[in-house]
Amino acid sequence: MTEIFGVPTQALFGQLLIGLINGSFYALLSLGLAVIFGLLNIINFTHGAQYMLGAFVAYLLLTKLGIGYWWALLIVPIVVGASGVVIERLMLSRLYKLDHLYGLLLTFGLALIIQGIFRNEYGSSGQPYQIPPELVGGFNLGFMFLPKYRGWIIVASLTVCLATWYVIERTKLGAYLRAATENPQLVQAFGVNVPRMITLTYGFGVGLAALAGVMAAPVYQVSPQMGADLIIVVFAVVVIGGMGSILGSIVTGFGLGLIEGLTKVFYPEASSTVIFIIMAIVLLVRPAGLFGTQK
Repeated sequence: MTEIFGVPTQALFGQLLIGLINGSFYALLSLGLAVIFGLLNIINFTHGAQYMLGAFVAYLLLTKLGIGYWWALLIVPIVVGASGVVIERLMLSRLYKLDHLYGLLLTFGLALIIQGIFRNEYGSSGQPYQIPPELVGGFNLGFMFLPKYRGWIIVASLTVCLATWYVIERTKLGAYLRAATENPQLVQAFGVNVPRMITLTYGFGVGLAALAGVMAAPVYQVSPQMGADLIIVVFAVVVIGGMGSILGSIVTGFGLGLIEGLTKVFYPEASSTVIFIIMAIVLLVRPAGLFGTQK
């Protein structure tokens, strides 16, 4: 059996694949957080619960209505994103003129409420969600076996992340969004409805979390705790990449996933803490994050 640095090739590439899959979810979730924080200046602690909500809506669509995975990828982000629009209009919009701590506390409280409702209804155990038949099986690459569904997650996540980056950084719509955060009165003077733009932006960020939840359902099962277990790591990813940095979220998400996978191979004891160690080092050297802008 071929070895690299004393580690069997199949085991090494297997862990790198797991790292890429985790990194895909880190990137998608941190991207949603970065969009919301960068354009609305809100630290959205409800993000993990909205990720879990996406998985549960997909599960309920399948078990109650017979609507499968592919339709869920389209329906769930819209449904959960619409719930985010309601939250922004009824609750968050009332806090913009107050200290940012109030928004943080509100979203944290909402996360606890949403998780509590689903835990009370479904318990703490995970519910299985079937992989779509088209993505069952995999490819033998010689040095490793690549499951189709895992490959799909990586490609789909990267595509969504890059498309979001392009829209925000390279289009007129993205320019309006960025300008609205700096000078909303000026943008309003050009006939742009800034409050509506802010609402839809929050809904889009929530929709990204829901999309990640649908994609995660066949891999991690559907559990009320799935968001709480992941969101702390995702916040660390956002801090390392730079709060509000779209590119930073994407690069850091995938990069830290790979680092975490390699750590599991060469030093398993540190695999659960390596991201937080990196965060501490980055904050000491560059407090604004790797891609953040120094104030």
